Amino acid sequence: MSFFRDISSPARSRHAIPPSGSRPAPACTLVIFGAHGDLTKRLLIPALYNLAGNGLLDPDFRILGIDRAAGGAAAWRDGLSATMQDFTRDRNAEFHAPSIDAKVWSWIADRLDYQQADFSDLEQVRALAAHLPGSAVFYLAVPSRFFGPLVETLGRAGLLREQDGHFRRVVIEKPFGSDLATAQALNRQILSVLDERQIYRIDHFLGKETVQNILAMRFGNLIFEPLWQNDHVDHVQITAAETIGVEQRGAFYEPTGALRDMVPNHLFQLFAMVAMEPPSSLSAETVRTAKEQLFESVRPIDPQDAVRGQYRAGTVDGRPVAAYRDSPGVAPDSVTETYAALKLYVDNWRWSGVPFYLRTGKSLGGRRTEIVVQFKKPPVAIFRGTETASLPPNRMILNIQPAQGLTIEMAAKRPGPAMDLAGVQVRFRYEDAFDLQPNVGYETLLYDCLAGDATLFQRADNIDAAWAAVDPVLQAWGASAQGLEFYDAGSAGPAGADALLARDGRAWYPLDGA
Repeated sequence: MSFFRDISSPARSRHAIPPSGSRPAPACTLVIFGAHGDLTKRLLIPALYNLAGNGLLDPDFRILGIDRAAGGAAAWRDGLSATMQDFTRDRNAEFHAPSIDAKVWSWIADRLDYQQADFSDLEQVRALAAHLPGSAVFYLAVPSRFFGPLVETLGRAGLLREQDGHFRRVVIEKPFGSDLATAQALNRQILSVLDERQIYRIDHFLGKETVQNILAMRFGNLIFEPLWQNDHVDHVQITAAETIGVEQRGAFYEPTGALRDMVPNHLFQLFAMVAMEPPSSLSAETVRTAKEQLFESVRPIDPQDAVRGQYRAGTVDGRPVAAYRDSPGVAPDSVTETYAALKLYVDNWRWSGVPFYLRTGKSLGGRRTEIVVQFKKPPVAIFRGTETASLPPNRMILNIQPAQGLTIEMAAKRPGPAMDLAGVQVRFRYEDAFDLQPNVGYETLLYDCLAGDATLFQRADNIDAAWAAVDPVLQAWGASAQGLEFYDAGSAGPAGADALLARDGRAWYPLDGA
């Protein structure tokens, strides 16, 4: 796994976060289906630019863009060059740098080629073979409905055969299916053409340094792991809250919703990082097997332990926000949830009896992705007669975004003659310890795929097990409005989410917390 390779590299400064890997990935052609799409422009090309800047792409690396749009390599290259310059002027862009290094970008631009092709046309796809003399990675940056058919077309065209020592791999974005049945069907479809080792099911959350740091923190520090079990942990909260709404993506979001969009992929990957058993090694199959063992231990979620909400008009960060139902592409009577909260249990020795609360939503009053591990309160008999009744519990907060690092909430004595305890915070922030480089989170994932390391990618059984856990909720919700709650844009979410924890005597960690 790349982040453990990095920290052992003696050639790097101890104060700089090293890029993924320590040597250039093997030479190959990266074939991007959906070359003119948003994913390619916003994330893939900036990630490749960063990898090139760190010397992690082979001199014989090539990028072949495929799309239906007319035009040649020069036009595609010029468009991408303009987009990269736009990023320098947009501080809110996922990739923002003060300037674009002309030498690095020229290295990338010289390796860009483009072919107009309809990827549903077998003969046009077969003609791509002339541009693929050696190893190739096919990146499916296309709508999910095309995943299965495109893999089948690549197979019929003979482009997935591995021969003469060359590899052929396929990267598949989320959403991988829309429920358990469709995920299983898609797996059967692509596995009829590819071996599992050729498939890289990507979840960009796993490319974030702070997500990878969860494993480093847990298994690289003896002070944490002994406490990581039900004797000490009261409960765990996993939050992915956004202040943005669906904006112009209503047509995509309407058949998807918050649960499908975030829970069985992003949130379950965070859940896996924090709850999996220590793997015996960091090999891809060992780590993914540890995740699978965890997912198989998850009790199918009771619909009574699930809350769904939809935002109505409100104010977020001082700006007015229209109701979800008034967004372009959204039905005026839509029952699609923009917020989902769940409680799940893990039936294994480590976590028996410890609830995990997951929540995600749009147009909320705070933007943060974090994991809060709340510990049980210690016996306080020795502090009898002191002001300890309102003392908050110990918490370890894994800050993923926008803050990046670790926050520990603990008790300390106030200065003075009385034994008076107060809650305090101990914080580690990445920017304080390391020299951060602008990145989009795809750098590590792209490098690992090119290098053949599948540790951070999902296996078929991982996908199926995650869908199996949430499937009862999906089936219960269906197309019915029953149970759908509304919340004001800019709030913390629907009242039912608070009630979900309150009935257990608990409360959500505030969105304006650590």
